[in-house]
Amino acid sequence: MSQDWRADLDKVDAALIDGFQSGVPVAERPFRSMGAELGTSEDEALARVEALRERGVFRRFGAVLNPPVIGSSTLAAVRAPANRFEETAAVINGYRQVNHNYRRDHEWNMWFVVTAGSRARRDAILTEVEERTGLEVLSLPMLTDYYIDLEFPVVNDDRFARESVESTRVDATRISEDAVSDLSSLEADVLLAVQGGLPLSRTPYADVAETVGASTDEVLAAVSDLLDRNAIKRIGCVVNHVVTGFDANCMVVWDVPEKDLDDRGRVVGSLPYVTLCYHRPRRTDQDWTYNLFTMIHGREQAAVDTVIDELADDHLPYPHERLYSTETLKQTGARYDDLVETERSSARVGD
Repeated sequence: MSQDWRADLDKVDAALIDGFQSGVPVAERPFRSMGAELGTSEDEALARVEALRERGVFRRFGAVLNPPVIGSSTLAAVRAPANRFEETAAVINGYRQVNHNYRRDHEWNMWFVVTAGSRARRDAILTEVEERTGLEVLSLPMLTDYYIDLEFPVVNDDRFARESVESTRVDATRISEDAVSDLSSLEADVLLAVQGGLPLSRTPYADVAETVGASTDEVLAAVSDLLDRNAIKRIGCVVNHVVTGFDANCMVVWDVPEKDLDDRGRVVGSLPYVTLCYHRPRRTDQDWTYNLFTMIHGREQAAVDTVIDELADDHLPYPHERLYSTETLKQTGARYDDLVETERSSARVGD
C-alpha cells in the first residue's frame, strides 16, 4: 500500500468506505442495493469491497456483534514482566474468548477483552489466566454504556476520529454482567456463522443459510430480529482504523465522583472527539481508582493530547491517566462458539 492509503482511491471507493460502515440492507442481494446507491453495478460494488478488504482497509464485511448483550464480557489487564511479556500474551491470546489484546504504556501493560457464553465461564477463564501466568488479573466489566461507536468517516484529513461529526446521541444504558440474549437455536447458529464476517458473494445470506441448514428467508428474519434486539449492532464494512491512519489511540481513565458520573458521562459521550465512553468499577483493593473510561482515536499523538487537555479543563476536572496503545497483540471479532453450545444444550434439555 502506498504511504498515503488514500492515494489511489476514487470517489466511489470513498463513498463506499465512509457510507457503508452501517446500514447495509438485510436483503438477499445486498450488493445490488449498495451498487445502486454508489451509481455502479452489483458486481462492481462486490468487487470493490473485496479489493478494499484485501488491501486491509476493511477488516471484514458483515455484522458487528454486541458482546454485552449476547454473552458476558469484561475488560481485563495484567502487569506482565518484560522478560515474560510474549509468553503471557501467548497464554491470553490462546483463548478464543479473547478478541482484543493491546499493550499499553502503563503499569498494567496488557489489556484484553474476554467475552464468554456465561459469567461463570468468563470468570473461569480469568482464573485460569492467573493460574497459568502467575499474574494478578484486574477485571473491569462495563457497568454503564454512555457512548460506544467505532463508525466514523476516515477518508479525510481529520486529526482525530469524529472531528467532523456534528452531533451524537448519548444515553446511560446499564449493562448486566449476566446479560445473555434469549437466542433460538437458529439464531445461535446464525451468530456463529456470521461472527467472522458475511461471505463475499452476490447472495451472502443464502450462503449462510446453506451453512446452518435453514432457508434464506429464515436467516434474513433471524438477522433482522437480532438487529432489532441489539445483539447485532450494525451490518456494514468494518474499517481498519490503524490502516486508515488512526493509530494514535488513547484510553483515558478518570476518577469521577459517583454522584457526578452519569451527568459527566452523558456530556463527554456527546463530544465529537470521544469514540467510546463508559463506566467500569473501581478496584481499590488493587489500587485501581478509576471509574470512567474514554477512548480517543487520532492520527497524531499531539492532537490527541490536546483534546484530552481540553477534556480535563472543560469537562472532567478529576485525576486521570492516559494509556496509549503501543502494540496490537490480538484483534478479532468476539467469538461465540461456547455461547452457541450453551444455547444448543438448552434447546436439547427443553426437547
